Amino acid sequence: MLDGAFDPLNLLRIGVDIALVWYVLYKLIMLIRGTKAIQLLKGIVVVLAVWLLSIAFNLQTIQWITNQAIVWGFLVIIILFQPELRRALEQLGRGNIFSRSGRSEEEIIEQNIEAIIQSCNYMAKRRIGALISIERETGIGDYAETGIPVNGNLTHQLLTNIFTPNTPLHDGAVIIKREEIVAAACYLPLSESPFISKELGTRHRAAMGISEVTDALTIVVSEETGNISCTKNGELHRELDQESLRRILTENLAMTPKTPDKKSRKRRGSDNG
Repeated sequence: MLDGAFDPLNLLRIGVDIALVWYVLYKLIMLIRGTKAIQLLKGIVVVLAVWLLSIAFNLQTIQWITNQAIVWGFLVIIILFQPELRRALEQLGRGNIFSRSGRSEEEIIEQNIEAIIQSCNYMAKRRIGALISIERETGIGDYAETGIPVNGNLTHQLLTNIFTPNTPLHDGAVIIKREEIVAAACYLPLSESPFISKELGTRHRAAMGISEVTDALTIVVSEETGNISCTKNGELHRELDQESLRRILTENLAMTPKTPDKKSRKRRGSDNG
């Protein structure tokens, strides 16, 4: 019996089985990351933990309640996770959920940076106001849900067109995730910091607000001056030229972090002062 369990072919089969299960779970987690579903998933983990503790300490009332939650949990999950399940099934039908892009991560990041820089420069020269929030590690799907879904590939033409005055989506923030414009006309939380200059408007306060509660990188193009600003982790970098903007984007979107440039540090210090 033990000899069969340690048979090389059997061990290989078990290893492949475990690897496939973990890969599917990883893909599902990546699919719901940054949405409200991830918070619901955390709630399920808490319920399971309470259930195990109730068994260990023989807490019969809590055990009965958690048993009921688990018994009916499958139906509840289907109802609560309906948008994510529908999206997963659609991607599975298109063959996208397990597919990999032909481009490398570095190429995707470089194209994203170029698209954002071209769009910001175009809008800055024409004084077109813009607010662009780029998701990093912390999911900002909740804020994307306040706007209008776009789900379009990130290009400088599309990004510029969204902020063109007198168009339906120009007022509000655009949220970007990887190479996708997720949503437009989104509402971001306004910062209540008393240290923000009075000359800065709602876009800058919104950019500061989202930077205080997430690690998102947010770019602002001023409608009044045409200046480009950027916020990250509660810090505001103002009057960025093309190279400074490129440097900040590269430092914060690249896979390997780099040290902040002196020019940005100097500007940041002057803004805080």
